Amino acid sequence: MSGEPRSVVEIVESVHAGRRTALDTVRESLEAIRARDGGEDGIHAFLSVDAEGAEEAARAVDDAVASGRRGALAGVPVAVKDNICTLRLPTTCGSKMLEHFQSPYEATAVARLREAGAVVVGKTNLDEFAMGSSTESSAFGPTRNPHDLTRVAGGSSGGSAAAVAAGMVPAALGSETGGSVRQPAAYCGIVGIKPSYGRVSRYGLVAFASSLDQVGTFGRTVADAAALLEVISGPDPRDSTAANVPAPVLLPELENGIEGLVVGVPKEYFPPELDERIARLCRDAIERLREAGAVIRDVSLPHTRYAIPTYYVIAPAEASSNLARFDGVRYGMRAEGVDSTEAVYEATRSLGFGDEVKRRIMLGTYALSAGFHDQYYVRAQRVRALIARDFRRVFDDGVDVIFTPTTPSVAFGLGEKVDDPYQMYLADIFTVTANLAAIPALSLPIGTVDGLPAGGQLLADRWDEATMVRAAAALERALKE
Repeated sequence: MSGEPRSVVEIVESVHAGRRTALDTVRESLEAIRARDGGEDGIHAFLSVDAEGAEEAARAVDDAVASGRRGALAGVPVAVKDNICTLRLPTTCGSKMLEHFQSPYEATAVARLREAGAVVVGKTNLDEFAMGSSTESSAFGPTRNPHDLTRVAGGSSGGSAAAVAAGMVPAALGSETGGSVRQPAAYCGIVGIKPSYGRVSRYGLVAFASSLDQVGTFGRTVADAAALLEVISGPDPRDSTAANVPAPVLLPELENGIEGLVVGVPKEYFPPELDERIARLCRDAIERLREAGAVIRDVSLPHTRYAIPTYYVIAPAEASSNLARFDGVRYGMRAEGVDSTEAVYEATRSLGFGDEVKRRIMLGTYALSAGFHDQYYVRAQRVRALIARDFRRVFDDGVDVIFTPTTPSVAFGLGEKVDDPYQMYLADIFTVTANLAAIPALSLPIGTVDGLPAGGQLLADRWDEATMVRAAAALERALKE
């Protein structure tokens, strides 16, 4: 977008006031995508762009505003991760398996954005079926970090994070299973919010691990990400996992102070492996929270060390079940030149899935197989309950929010970890716990290391996104002083 990228709040205010049109704003976004995303040196945040549809939608928003209908996101260009179903654009999940798939329906989160006046400009790149931490497993090539094109943007929602960080859109939707919004937000220097499980409908989100998957939001500021979350939250009769709780009111919370707010700092999130420069930025952020009136308290979450192995049993097990539908029979890719049902299954899945997806399907199938189900999957669910209980005890003891690093390091180089899955998985070491415990979490920029962004993470009790964004906004203000 030309000049300094505009915030969601600024765009909505200017469109409502008639100082600019939704069409002009959307055209600026489309021009920024053309300038920064394509070619050999492009960021490659987008897999598809709908310029014609976006301009048509923007004109409709302008007509609605002129007639007095002022949506909460009127004229805001947004990007949507390409595992969230849309009617006008393909939904590929970053996979050859769904390269030409066109959804017959639209995700609830996308429909709510449109109803609020937001304009979807395109679909963003991701790790194949959201399985990855760098967007390098996408069948259509990796997304590059806008701060350093030789480094990853994070994953699996790297395309959405990069699009916002590069100023191509002011806000975007991503999805989270174990950190796929917060980790790329940290790597790209923006804000990413993962809501409580059940806060946002999963209808239209292509399933990876159903008990963990969620739709999340990106913005350049806490207010921008919170504005999207307000709009997409709430019950949905089409999704049984969408809780029957009202959508949160977040934006009014952002100006409130944090005097007396209790911030817990868990020792388990500051291990020796944490980059000391990130640890130093975290200590500074904690001090800023203290200066703003918060009470800082040391806490313990003792089962944190089991989070990665627990996650990498549960998530692949659920993926093994969910991805069984991609068999070459019902929809999606179908292998040619085979003459039996069994051969169709085998050839289609061999050709259609990439290495990381195959790895996780095999891990999950093994964990669910006869003789190993109790040993792995059931045991992992028990440990998951212990991780959730750790958080429950801390919040019941009077802690309002928890502060931790988002990632153990800044963005790593493209290709650096593709041959070492274990090291790749450890990029999510501080984020998977929130998904396992179903609580909300947020990442925001807290500084830079060698010119690359570092993120700090705030976690709150389930359904308490309001306190979380209030603390995040206070920290955001303090860090700018």
